[in-house]
Amino acid sequence: MRPPKYEGPPKFEGLPKFEGSPRFVALGDSLTEGVGDPVGDGVWRGWAALLADGLAEEPAAFTNLAVSGSQTRDVLERQLPAALDLRPDLVSVVVGVNDTLRCTFDIRAVAARLDQVYAACSEQGAVLLTACLPDPGTMLGLPGALAGPLARRQRAVNAVVHALSERYEALHLHACEGNWVTDRALWSADRLHPGERGHRQLALRFHTLLAQHGLATGPAPSPEPGFPLPTKSASLRWLATAGTGWVARRCTDLLPQLLTLAAEELRHRARGTSSRLDLRASAAVSAALAALSVAEQADAA
Repeated sequence: MRPPKYEGPPKFEGLPKFEGSPRFVALGDSLTEGVGDPVGDGVWRGWAALLADGLAEEPAAFTNLAVSGSQTRDVLERQLPAALDLRPDLVSVVVGVNDTLRCTFDIRAVAARLDQVYAACSEQGAVLLTACLPDPGTMLGLPGALAGPLARRQRAVNAVVHALSERYEALHLHACEGNWVTDRALWSADRLHPGERGHRQLALRFHTLLAQHGLATGPAPSPEPGFPLPTKSASLRWLATAGTGWVARRCTDLLPQLLTLAAEELRHRARGTSSRLDLRASAAVSAALAALSVAEQADAA
């Protein structure tokens, strides 16, 4: 499956404007929790907190409900109810990478959960922020046969996020490729999370997107780090302890399946039939989105 074609953010005319300082709630996993952007004493900050400071002249009322390791199920069942209780004006939903790292990965289930989350936020009148993300296999530098299946899964998630973002008129950040992905200076030692510079880059890009629609009137986040960069020894020490544990906990149940997927990948490469795997993934995405449309029509009947 080829990466989904992206034409740039759509221009929505009917987005509500914030009155005064907005209520901003962030949902997601470790990326939104802020892993990679430490501010001391084991506390993470991250792009969402940086963005909150620039939404209006006065900092937004900001609540970060993101939890490291969360999958789409966790966002739907645990984070969403708490978010709706806060009656937010702006909700960010950036999640899906952890789903690709599980042996239970099912793009149809991912699509159904994201659809419910987006719908609930939109029905309450909140502006939605979404993003597609780079695949973890490439970021970790895995060999091609191992990286291929993970890349295919992430492309499937991104395709769903693109389609649902358009359906619910979300402001979508295309963050799955580009210079920010390949610039190692923007990423932390674990290669999966942005460092402070990377989080600032995300915050700045989200701020620009909101400002284009008149929804961010405060100062744009600075791209320059406010804390000294971690030393190489400190980064390696973190990677050898907490970082390695983080990756291991999220890949343990995937590894046996990933080896099977890698074997299948190598067989298809040897036969020159790798395109069949892409077609299968593309068909799964189409079926997942079609199922949502059928369910929507049934609800409307």
